[in-house]
Formats: sequence, structure tokens, C-alpha cells
Amino acid sequence: MARLRDVLCPQPRLLLVGINPGLRSGAVGHHFAGRGNPFWRLLHASGLTPVLLTPEEDRRLAEFGIALTNLCARTTRSAAELTREDLDRGRRTLLRKCASLRPGVVGLVGVTVFTALFGASAAGGPGPKTQRLAGAPVFVVPNPSGLNASYPGFADKLVWYRRLARFVARTT
Repeated sequence: MARLRDVLCPQPRLLLVGINPGLRSGAVGHHFAGRGNPFWRLLHASGLTPVLLTPEEDRRLAEFGIALTNLCARTTRSAAELTREDLDRGRRTLLRKCASLRPGVVGLVGVTVFTALFGASAAGGPGPKTQRLAGAPVFVVPNPSGLNASYPGFADKLVWYRRLARFVARTT
């Protein structure tokens, strides 16, 4: 397994937070590298990035004021394999990163990340949230995986990535 490094930049306009690396990302050492995962196309089509990046170009996000990390660093086949200890450790680490980076907006990639951070009682769909991370506003977008039954198509997900782009533009 390759080590999946965070993409960091000082005071990013947006810090994107996934739940944890999948097997393919862990194997190749690049974020959202699963074959067919539309994450990079969603970023570009929404206007969050001015060019279409590939997983191998994930470090370039910093050029656009975007940082990228995961709540949990451990690679798994499914997020369901993460333990309570993984999530608790990830929450503490993410809070330190947010305090250090001071992002304009924290974009949580998937409702699962949101509920892992704030608990089941904070559940809800995508969109802006009242919760904050180290003072930064929080916005949830659907997990880009094709396995996401709630948002199965590219267009279903793109609506929320475009809303995130507008939220970032208004907020930062």
C-alpha cells in the first residue's frame, strides 16, 4: 500500500474531507482513484477546479486553494470497516488540521463523514450545516461513489457540488 498523503495549502478556501481511502486509492497513493469514481469530474463540472484533474494530479488542488484529507487514514474496502477508535482518532486529528489550516469552508464528502463527526442526531442530507469545524462553516456533498444509491447518477451529485461551489464563492 502506498501512503496516501493529504493535499495541504495555507488557509485553503475549501478543505475537502473524505471518510477514508478505498483500496485503489491506498494502492496507488492518490485520492479518489477508484475506477469510474466521478469525484474529479464533479470538481471540474461544478467550477471548483478550472481544469479536469486526474487522481494522479491530486496535489494540484493546492494551486486552486483546495486542501484534501480524510477523516480516517486507514485504507478499507468499505467505510463500514472503520472502528469507533478509527473515527474518534480521525475526529481529533481533523479538528487539529482545521485549527491549523483555518479553511474558509469545510466540505464533507458524504453524509457518512458528517454523521461520524457530529453523531446520528445531526443526520441530514447534503447542503450547508449549522455545525462548524474550528470556526469554519460546513457543507456536505454526496459521496461520489457509484454505489451511492441516494444519488446514483452524475447529474444527481453535480447539483450539490455546484451548490458547494456557490457556497464557497459567497463565504470566502
